[in-house]
Amino acid sequence: MTLTAPGSLQADSAAGGPVPPSPARGLVCRNCGATFGLIAEHACAECFGPLEVDYDAELMAAVTREQIEAGPQNIWRYAALLPVGQDPADRVSLDPGMTPLVRADRLAAELGITGGLWVKDDSANPTHSFKDRVVSLAATAAKGLGYRKIAAASTGNLANSVAAHAARVGLPSYVFIPSDLEPGKVVQSAVYGQTLVAVDGSYDDVNRLTSELAETDEFEDTAFVNQNVRPYYAEGSKTMGYEIAEQLGWRIPAQVVIPMASGSLLTKVDKAWRELVKAGIVADTEWRVFGAQSAGCDPIATAFDNGWDVVKPVKPTGIAKSLNIGNPADGPYALDAIRRTGGSVGRVGDEQIVEGIRDLARTTGVFAETAGGVTVAVLRQLVEDGRLDPTQETVVLNTGEGLKTLDPLLPVVGFTHRVEPSLRSVRSAGLIS
Repeated sequence: MTLTAPGSLQADSAAGGPVPPSPARGLVCRNCGATFGLIAEHACAECFGPLEVDYDAELMAAVTREQIEAGPQNIWRYAALLPVGQDPADRVSLDPGMTPLVRADRLAAELGITGGLWVKDDSANPTHSFKDRVVSLAATAAKGLGYRKIAAASTGNLANSVAAHAARVGLPSYVFIPSDLEPGKVVQSAVYGQTLVAVDGSYDDVNRLTSELAETDEFEDTAFVNQNVRPYYAEGSKTMGYEIAEQLGWRIPAQVVIPMASGSLLTKVDKAWRELVKAGIVADTEWRVFGAQSAGCDPIATAFDNGWDVVKPVKPTGIAKSLNIGNPADGPYALDAIRRTGGSVGRVGDEQIVEGIRDLARTTGVFAETAGGVTVAVLRQLVEDGRLDPTQETVVLNTGEGLKTLDPLLPVVGFTHRVEPSLRSVRSAGLIS
């Protein structure tokens, strides 16, 4: 099964008008450089390294700001920079994207950041996390490759998005999650009426199981979005980088802080900005990439601190379950992006994560899940340690909605007062004189 070759999509779309060509010319190994067609495969047949989409440089360079700005108010405005979805009729999508870039002046003042601070709030996506971006691309690729079902191993947000995409278009889906997942994420996955399987083990156990299932006859017609169609899935994260640059007036911020689970989001935001520079859409400026991890699952941070090029697996613990990937597939590539740009990595414990959630909510009105708490707490740490320049413009990423991870907050937030339904009781509580 293969997708269409670059430059060959020329028929009229269902929405009317010519369909722009796909810039994707194949897959390329990130380790050895071996090339392949646009196939359903995530590992190199030569060295078993990971595959990613390779693009036609001339087609990418032909894309203009005006072309992008004329597009829809979702990720598909960047279709000319993506491997699939050029024709609206081919998309399997909830149409995520163009989420708010929130100016965080009050938080900046508390942290001593004078260069400007922004929060890219992806909790505004249809299933309230950035995973809608990657699943829209993966599901669209799966359709083009002839798959009839979609599936995933997930720490929660991906499960929500896969089930929702499948429900939207009437596809069967199979979602596998750790059995100790947060109740909010379990409910949001289950409500779509798809197959939801709880596995007694960590995410890494779940991922191994689905890798085995993908090789069975029973799942031969199933696209596992973060496995056999992973190269297309991963490209969805680029759209967050594209949007940040566009929302800043077509410029790249000097610094960005990104939560890390597999490390893929960090590598793809950096890739998006390199592509925009290469295409001449933004000015060629320097930026620094910073990674944020929970102390309960910090394999990339540990590798960075020790100067390692490899990431040693760990057993995840802690409240930031959406980041609990103990064996991160993109860890080495995240390290490369961080080191190449002169960034750094921070890690924070559970108490700091909760404080990060509260700090963000209190100063911006953005309610983040635990991954967002990690990012904000690491931002504070980086400023205090002198690793992040407070005079430079900085963007932090909130990747999910706080209502999905209420449990860590229940012991520390609640009523500020409790009164009887009378003015006397309100006066006694000190609310009025």
